[in-house]
Amino acid sequence: MRAFVRVTLTVLAFTVAALALPLTLGGITLSAGFENRYTARTDGISPRPVPRAHDPAKPTAVVVVGNQGAVVSDTLAPYEILAASGAFNVCTVAPEARPVTLTGGLDLIPDLGFADLDRVLSSAAPDVVVVPALPDLGEPTTRPVTDWLKRQSAKGSLLMSVCNGSGVLASAGLLDGRRATAHWIRIGGFDDEFPAVDWVRGTRYVDDGTIVTTAGILSGIDGALRVTERIAGTETARKTAEAIGWTHYSPGSSPPMTQNTFEPADTVVGFNTAFKWDKPMLGVLLTTGIRELELAAVFDTYGQSLAVETKAVGLDGAPIRSRHGLTFAPRGTPTADDLDRLIVPGAGAATSHAADRYSALSPVYLHAAPGFPFDAVLEDLMRTTDVATTRWTARTLEYRPDHLAFDSDAWPWTITLRPFGLAVLGLLAAFGIRALYRRRV
Repeated sequence: MRAFVRVTLTVLAFTVAALALPLTLGGITLSAGFENRYTARTDGISPRPVPRAHDPAKPTAVVVVGNQGAVVSDTLAPYEILAASGAFNVCTVAPEARPVTLTGGLDLIPDLGFADLDRVLSSAAPDVVVVPALPDLGEPTTRPVTDWLKRQSAKGSLLMSVCNGSGVLASAGLLDGRRATAHWIRIGGFDDEFPAVDWVRGTRYVDDGTIVTTAGILSGIDGALRVTERIAGTETARKTAEAIGWTHYSPGSSPPMTQNTFEPADTVVGFNTAFKWDKPMLGVLLTTGIRELELAAVFDTYGQSLAVETKAVGLDGAPIRSRHGLTFAPRGTPTADDLDRLIVPGAGAATSHAADRYSALSPVYLHAAPGFPFDAVLEDLMRTTDVATTRWTARTLEYRPDHLAFDSDAWPWTITLRPFGLAVLGLLAAFGIRALYRRRV
């Protein structure tokens, strides 16, 4: 019996030794990876947005963000569509008009605080309110947003959520008794958390009258085109889709979509998140006049991959204004000391060779060729990582990459072998400690 116990304890000890390093280092890297997606700036800089004219003859559409930030594509993709249509006054609003961090460390300066918007609209409700996914869903910090949304809904605003922004609406009780959808990763959890909602799968959006909800991330484009169609007409929506390079517009109905589910290859995100502790840092150069979708493509594609990190930089560190009037504040200028690559989004930046002064960083002009902005970023991600990571990212974005050529390494074997290497190190350490103990005894 003693021999059995001794063998069992020995096996248990070596098992713990094998698992200790992978679990400890993987857990630390995993935690840091998710925290870094919304790391707020610490320099105290709080620039003001550029004031814009308000046309009382046009309906007003606002994209609301929380004080803790929002998902970058959920915010910027609908914004560009509504602005590019020319049919709306469009702006971003937040509980307070101070910098908020979008996914990947892109600092947006909201156009207006809630009180400012009331003054602009003489306390009337905006015609359209877009709700992106917020990182603090379910936390008390979302209360200013959910309370405000309830007031706008009562006043008659058309609400549109993007991705897990439907969770924000559901937490406010605004989806009770309604049909709605959400990102495929979260919709199962929402089933349990918000049972009063009829959660619908396999569709890019659900139009339930005064509320439109969309599935994951880039499904927000379809939702925004639906809202444009309802308010400004099908022809305006069609022209807007053409202008932004979106070829999937389906007038009058949601485009067909197969419901995503987890696949074995999706385990790649676990290895990237937990064991890629040497993630490259990409500097993303912000330039005046850049399209909002061009920015979203960079920060969300690299961010959803969980294989790289991003830092917003500027030519002189000063705030820039996007094509449709949003204000963004970079976090410094490009330096070789803290960047592995310099990424330059934007067709305008490519045409003007905006980053040529940083030739030592070999700037990559992503949008030198025409096309939907996410295509070029997915192709760069594939060249610099692997097919499994790129396919996971496209599925997370709910983007159809069938037209892209997947011709890089199929799997990140170097990263995958790391936990096994750590397990071997743990076992070697355990054997060494055991041998040293026996020698002393």
